[in-house]
Amino acid sequence: MEELYDTGYPPRVPIVEGLIFNGTYFFVGAPKVGKSFFMAQLGYHVSMGIPLWGFPVTKGTVLYLALEDDYARLQRRLSKMFGMEGSSNLQFATQSKALNQGLEEQLHKFVKEHEDARLIIIDTLQKVREAGGDKLSYGNDYEIVTKLKRFSDQYGIYLLVVHHTRKMESSDSFDMISGTKRFVGRR
Repeated sequence: MEELYDTGYPPRVPIVEGLIFNGTYFFVGAPKVGKSFFMAQLGYHVSMGIPLWGFPVTKGTVLYLALEDDYARLQRRLSKMFGMEGSSNLQFATQSKALNQGLEEQLHKFVKEHEDARLIIIDTLQKVREAGGDKLSYGNDYEIVTKLKRFSDQYGIYLLVVHHTRKMESSDSFDMISGTKRFVGRR
């Protein structure tokens, strides 16, 4: 306990003051409600250091894994949102490896090459999961979330994972999250 108290830990700097702090988070919503538009807006604001809805933003490099898009679609979306004002601190990829097949190493490399990295967006979780049979199990999901959390904690960055709601309706909002029973351990 004394050693713990004597250890100095760096402060956790918010990405968006009062709203978003360092860590690993899921952003969940139904298909086609604007999740990717919001991810692009958040990424752009962080990369430029522009306040978001009046809240101060910590500027830094952003990696947006837009895994359900192609570059032409991204270009149309971004030009519609921001005109021709670009940001060299906002980097995109439309393909990646699955987390258990090399993505983790790619993320480590990115953060080491971009010491000012503040935000990584993975759009969507399904695209970085290992596919097939028993790979879509509670144990696999738990391993994925554990790896992502460990990564964000190690580098003190914000990792945002986009995920979809399921199609079947429920009165319980947690049950609407696809795979919720695996993620939050509910029965």
